[in-house]
Amino acid sequence: MAKPIEVWMSPPGPNPWKVIIVLEELGIPYEIKSIRFEDIKKSPFIDVNPNGRAPAIIDPNTNLTLWESGAIILYLIEQYDSQKKLTFESLREKNLLNQWLMFQMSGQGPYFGQCGWFNVLHPEKLPSAIERYSNEVKRVLGVLEQSLRGKQWLVGDKCTYADLAFVTWNDRMDMVLGVPDSKPLQEFPNVEAWHNRMVGRESFRKAMAVREKMMDDQGLMPNGMPKGVNNMAEYEDKMKREEGN
Repeated sequence: MAKPIEVWMSPPGPNPWKVIIVLEELGIPYEIKSIRFEDIKKSPFIDVNPNGRAPAIIDPNTNLTLWESGAIILYLIEQYDSQKKLTFESLREKNLLNQWLMFQMSGQGPYFGQCGWFNVLHPEKLPSAIERYSNEVKRVLGVLEQSLRGKQWLVGDKCTYADLAFVTWNDRMDMVLGVPDSKPLQEFPNVEAWHNRMVGRESFRKAMAVREKMMDDQGLMPNGMPKGVNNMAEYEDKMKREEGN
């Protein structure tokens, strides 16, 4: 039996949960090493990932330490998905899956993250930045909307790691754009239906239940801020005060 993979993470961000969902889908044993956000640039986390970004994994079965969520997902698929549950055999489909994963990492993640920052976390409202990144979020969703026309999944006839890579960021649309959380994707019906298929999966439900508990244990709100803190400037002041004590 495989030894549990250590998943080092800070619970607020979407990226670590992409990895957890894939681990759940494949039935790979894992153990979460939860790090508070304010400690992400300190030891022991930077001893695992010198870039100080979550997630990172340590796989005792192969003696491999790896960081960057996309690289971790590709590793898990190559090393552990022998039944091709989340991937395909053919050259065409394998490369299309990689294409969509690259789009998630270079398009969805960065633009959604910046949009969330300027809409919610930045202490000063900058209309030009908010407009730019809100438009980029809609552009990314438009690409997905067109590509999902007449299809249930991005590639082939089943849910794959490429689909699942998008679900955690799309699930933050209420925070990213500040839209009502009951209808965050209503302008993009193909994306909305695709997203709903994924959030209904057991892997997603279990991952989000674990996240909710970890966030509560750390006294955090859904947007990642500590309870009672309204923006990143207040959070930074809070961390400085705590370091001074």
